[in-house]
Amino acid sequence: MSNNAIAPYIVDADSHWSEPADLFTSRAPASYRDRMPHVETVDGVRMWVFDGQPMGIFSAGAVIGRDGQKSQSAQVLTEWTTEDVHVGAYDPVERIKVLDEIGIDAQVIFPSTIGLGGQGVAGAEESLATLAIEVYNDGMAEIQQNSGNRLLPLPLMPAWSVDACVREAGRVAALGARGVNMTSDPQDLGGPDLASPAWDPFWDLCAQAQLPVHFHIGASVTAMTFYGHYPWASQAADTKLAIGGSLLFIGNARVVTNLILAGIFDRHPQLRTVSVESGVGWIPFILETLDYEMNENAPAELAKLSRKPSEYFRSNIYATFWFERNGDRLPDLVAAVGEDNILFETDFPHPTCLYPDPLGSVAPKMATLSTTAREKIMGGNAKKLYRL
Repeated sequence: MSNNAIAPYIVDADSHWSEPADLFTSRAPASYRDRMPHVETVDGVRMWVFDGQPMGIFSAGAVIGRDGQKSQSAQVLTEWTTEDVHVGAYDPVERIKVLDEIGIDAQVIFPSTIGLGGQGVAGAEESLATLAIEVYNDGMAEIQQNSGNRLLPLPLMPAWSVDACVREAGRVAALGARGVNMTSDPQDLGGPDLASPAWDPFWDLCAQAQLPVHFHIGASVTAMTFYGHYPWASQAADTKLAIGGSLLFIGNARVVTNLILAGIFDRHPQLRTVSVESGVGWIPFILETLDYEMNENAPAELAKLSRKPSEYFRSNIYATFWFERNGDRLPDLVAAVGEDNILFETDFPHPTCLYPDPLGSVAPKMATLSTTAREKIMGGNAKKLYRL
């Protein structure tokens, strides 16, 4: 339990791994190791290679150096590897030490460079891609178990197939998973889009197994295509990173909007979903917009929902908070979003992370809230959601 005065129990609901080169090969069956994602030099560049095909540059996707200093350069995201970054970015034992240093009790962890929704490992034949997902998820389950549930690296889903997702979600639930990490656009990988009722068996299993479904910003081919086109070409490289990051946050409004209007939460009222690394300031506006737009433009479809669109957020959706100040209006924002629906995050070791003093950076903001709201946001909500 945290000794920090800000809250009695603190959970970081969004952090990341810097995937080591042997992440897959060290765990895969021997006969498949040369086909699993691994690192090779291709045309002079170190690349992730999956079944003989390059799938992306091998980098750490991190800005915290081995010396613990945070770089301000966007360039290091593609230049630094695990040889350059903080050991806690890729070593679970060292990550626990980081949590102890900064006062975090438990931490949810997402990928960095293999696709924020795991979409990067879907490029091979289906059986091989499925094996890669299973190898990754087995490794994450081992890390979770060895950490005593302080580290919760969420399993990936084989999103090209509803049936495969149902099987894998059931399998990782049996391994102790506390949620799943899902791409927002399975249609990119050959599956139905998430508004299709074909996904109902998956939603049902996740609801029954108490596996909240997480949608991280940038967690699809579609989302990252948008990311690449958000900045105008003449912007400076660091400015492009700032523009892309800012608009990815708001881009998750697309996920929230589609989830609500697809009627998923009427059919699966116990399903919980999380908009990850998106902030919360845009949420009241989007919810108000949904009510207005559906009433104006789709009244017949609106009538099929059991509630106003804006009412589903508090019953079925969470979002993560870390950098927003909102002046002296933070209590109003929390009231509008719902103090039961906000989770705290640090984003370690990514560019916008709060390291090295995440709790100190949010303490003045949290001081504007009631003790109850503060304790829920900093850890109470996550403790309940992840059954900690």
